[in-house]
Amino acid sequence: MSQPITDTPSKPITVLVVEDDAVTRRALCLGIEKEPAFKLLDALDSVKSALSWLLQQQPDVLLVDLGLPDGSGIDIIRFCAERYPDCNIMVITTSSDQDSVVDSIEAGASGYVLKDAGQLDIGRSLLELHTGGSPISPTIARKLLSRMRDDKKVTDAASEQVDKETGPQVFLTKREAAILDLIACGDSYGDVAKQLTLSVGTVQTHIKNIYDKLSVHSRGEAVYEANRRGLLQMDQLKSKRDA
Repeated sequence: MSQPITDTPSKPITVLVVEDDAVTRRALCLGIEKEPAFKLLDALDSVKSALSWLLQQQPDVLLVDLGLPDGSGIDIIRFCAERYPDCNIMVITTSSDQDSVVDSIEAGASGYVLKDAGQLDIGRSLLELHTGGSPISPTIARKLLSRMRDDKKVTDAASEQVDKETGPQVFLTKREAAILDLIACGDSYGDVAKQLTLSVGTVQTHIKNIYDKLSVHSRGEAVYEANRRGLLQMDQLKSKRDA
């Protein structure tokens, strides 16, 4: 049984759930409603209803399935991320294929968990997401690292062409590179601050500088763009995940 969240924010975190399976949807809603840190705004079951809802309202957190009866949850992620950049988005699904994971992150998702991930503490996962973390199932993390290693090999094999396509070279400081590696592993801003003996505010300032250098606006975009440019330390990321 999950432990109740004790560090309840002063203002409830609003959540929108999009899940077509009635049993799963009900379980997610119950998990959210039992935590005083959250306020469930609505629970929908299709792409159409979600897009219509998002035209009128903004949640703090979007929890979305990918396989919906009238389309893909990725369309909802992309629409929400573009309309509400401050909204934190987490995928909860049965799909673990690399393309779905990468497409979701590129669209704007910052978390990706599987429905069969044991005793998933949805409250903790959503709170981690809202406070700057990236909840990712271990299986998904391994797939991402594998995909990133494969992409790096391709990048190294065609380095001259990549240089032409990526434009001006980006240079990160050692501190920025260390922070980027840690957030790529899914660490929250608080975790990064503890590991590097920094304040959370200092970490956020470094991350803003990273975003500016990479011309991105979210964690997922930063990780994707940094990997595309060969700025991530893949061996270190693998060692951290395998530890």
